[in-house]
Amino acid sequence: MSSSTKGAAICVALFILAPMLAAGWPLMNSLIDLVPAAYAKMRQDKLTIVSAQGGSEHTFSIEVATTEQEKALGLMFRTELADGEGMLFPYSAERSLQMWMHNTYIPLDMLFIRADGTIARIEERAEPLSDRVISSDLPVLAVLEIPGGASSRLGIKAGDKVRYPIFSGASGH
Repeated sequence: MSSSTKGAAICVALFILAPMLAAGWPLMNSLIDLVPAAYAKMRQDKLTIVSAQGGSEHTFSIEVATTEQEKALGLMFRTELADGEGMLFPYSAERSLQMWMHNTYIPLDMLFIRADGTIARIEERAEPLSDRVISSDLPVLAVLEIPGGASSRLGIKAGDKVRYPIFSGASGH
């Protein structure tokens, strides 16, 4: 193949590929922005769940998703969440909440929590990468996500109390 033929082939390839690369650039850029953020830790804190039956308490090291961007990202793209860890999604007032597992690679238990700190409902082992909407079914103030199966393993049930400053019943032991 002559050098002028090679040059023409390269020009044609660039002419064809350039628009494809340009069209895909915003998507690539947004992924580049999201993936590193998924590994950045949000504000760290501790939270305790107290059994309604009395006795057992479970303390979790949590990340708190406070901004809309942090809430939208949540635990997406993470490949692990250790026992005793979780992420809290607090809101300013009670309302019906919907969650999903889009781009979330690990199974999670979602604990929907009322303003008084009572766990209203638990969605156990939410399916990774699912776009199925998971609803609180009633007004809640926050959602706590913990490793899938942890609720069952630790005996955490609806009716148990969560101690954390945003909940009105948080100080009660």
